[in-house]
Amino acid sequence: MSGPVGGFFTSMLGKMSGANEYAIFLDETQKKALLRGIFENYYAAQHSLTVFDSNRLWCSKMPALAELFPTSKVVACVRDVAWIVDSLESLIQRNPFEMSKIFNFDPGGTIYNRADGISHGSGLLGFALSALKEAYFGAHTGNLLLLRYETLTATPAAALEAVYDFIGEAPFRHDFDNIEFTADEFDTRLGTPGLHRVGRRVEARPRETILPPDIFCRYERDNFWDYPALNTRGVRVV
Repeated sequence: MSGPVGGFFTSMLGKMSGANEYAIFLDETQKKALLRGIFENYYAAQHSLTVFDSNRLWCSKMPALAELFPTSKVVACVRDVAWIVDSLESLIQRNPFEMSKIFNFDPGGTIYNRADGISHGSGLLGFALSALKEAYFGAHTGNLLLLRYETLTATPAAALEAVYDFIGEAPFRHDFDNIEFTADEFDTRLGTPGLHRVGRRVEARPRETILPPDIFCRYERDNFWDYPALNTRGVRVV
């Protein structure tokens, strides 16, 4: 689930911009202090030097993160894009009497409308994919790790070992047969029951897609991390 820090961060950036007449009173040092304070105050109660903040927008803020927190790392979880669309559509079709906030509670959409909706530039999927490309081809790739869904579900121990190595933390022994998670109240408010539900066991579950062939094929070239020739900056992909 995405936490609120990313929203606070972008809101603060907007309030400190020229759109606010009082921005003239802020210099860059003050701006950095205010933005850094969002993280420090939100996580102050954890009394930990290491925190994990989940939000798709961080890939679009790599230069800012590098300035504010030079040792910060971004772990971007990636999956075959067509299967992301399939997974969301499967969830929608499992709840035929619920209208999802993901699609603005629209009761009249089709599988094509929904695919278009999440894939456009500001959509749930489209924005995240564009932000990831910005980070992948940007100047701060030393702070970026791409973790494939396929690796995580097939070899979870090896996947997390790579994550611990990347962030410089000692490995922790996980029980991959007992990891259930639910956020039923949150998901119900979104009109999308089960959106953040995680099953007990980490495993790959092969199945047939429910997407029409033309939609599934639309995303064939979007998995850019699978093309070594494009990885000119040596981003670590596991």
